Amino acid sequence: MADYDMVLFGATGFTGTLTAEYLARNAPPGCRWALAGRNRGKLEHLRGKLTAIDERLGTLPLLTADSADPHSLRAVAAAAKVVATTVGPYLHYGEPLVAACAAEGTGYVDLTGEPEFVDRMYLAHHAKAAETGARLVHCCGFDSIPHDLGAWFTVRQLPEGVPLQVDGYVRVGALPSGGTFHTALNAFARQIEANRAAKERAAADPAPAGRTVRTPIGGPHRVPGTGQWAVPLPTIDPQVVGRSARASARYGPDFRYRHFAAFESLPSLAGAAAGMGALFAAAQLAPAREGLSKLLAPGRGPSPQRRARSWFSVRFTGTGDGEQVTTEVSGGDPGYDETAKMLAESALCLAFDDLPPTAGQVTTATAMGDALIERLTRAGMAFRRL
Repeated sequence: MADYDMVLFGATGFTGTLTAEYLARNAPPGCRWALAGRNRGKLEHLRGKLTAIDERLGTLPLLTADSADPHSLRAVAAAAKVVATTVGPYLHYGEPLVAACAAEGTGYVDLTGEPEFVDRMYLAHHAKAAETGARLVHCCGFDSIPHDLGAWFTVRQLPEGVPLQVDGYVRVGALPSGGTFHTALNAFARQIEANRAAKERAAADPAPAGRTVRTPIGGPHRVPGTGQWAVPLPTIDPQVVGRSARASARYGPDFRYRHFAAFESLPSLAGAAAGMGALFAAAQLAPAREGLSKLLAPGRGPSPQRRARSWFSVRFTGTGDGEQVTTEVSGGDPGYDETAKMLAESALCLAFDDLPPTAGQVTTATAMGDALIERLTRAGMAFRRL
């Protein structure tokens, strides 16, 4: 039996601290959890802060581990049922912990939104994790839980055994997190490497027998029923939804998912597109990329007051066999507060809930599905049919 139900790695960073505080308030009675990181002094300082939430946390175990020390990560993985990590960019720092959890048969959840990292981890560690029983679940924050579970929630409202089409429309009123900003910069700068990893993944990942799953890039259009304008959103989320659909026949014999950002007006859409284009261009030049990276560093974030005013909404339209449904997933600050909540609840779900038998690299919908939706609903996020 593992020493801990879950270990939070990278606990002293900005999002890691929010996740630790969430666990301090919401971990179930009897949950055996620990904090892990490379700096013992920072871990002790964080533990002291947590005692203001629950004085019993003064004895919370602390584990010293470093992403540059595979042996220390192997020891953490061996001691835990589930490890949750906030240490990114994951392409730079993430693989040793994935490897450790795959080898030890330990559950793993992270906050990555990096397609190249996810593809490379599948190629390197999926087979070992499938052998040991480890569930490697990437993208357990705003990338990509609202979209993956929202698409699954929508599919569940539609007829079975027929072709299904789902479109997701994302709206956000919040500042981007430092981690998300750096993920975008790195992804824009590594298009060639990411495309190569995607092709290798596609060749190694078998298609579902007798079924078709598509995630095409849609075009700009007016959002039905809202008057908003939509443009394709080039994030990892459609890939995650597509992999969930490949794993389950409930998505139908022919499933199509498209992913968009929604804007209230054409000027706001044009401004966002211009900003994204400028960021992409700057990311191709090392000096410009280095300068931009200093504007919003990982580990920093907005004040509690600013986060309290932040929100997100993802609206889905689904059709199948002549039937149409509209659903919505919504919540508070997506980049920090809700992301910390999603990561913590994902780890608790893997550690404690009665889940379908899965192993290897799997998505949140495949590994946890309705159980995680129930947890997040109890925690204040909304999943509803409109």
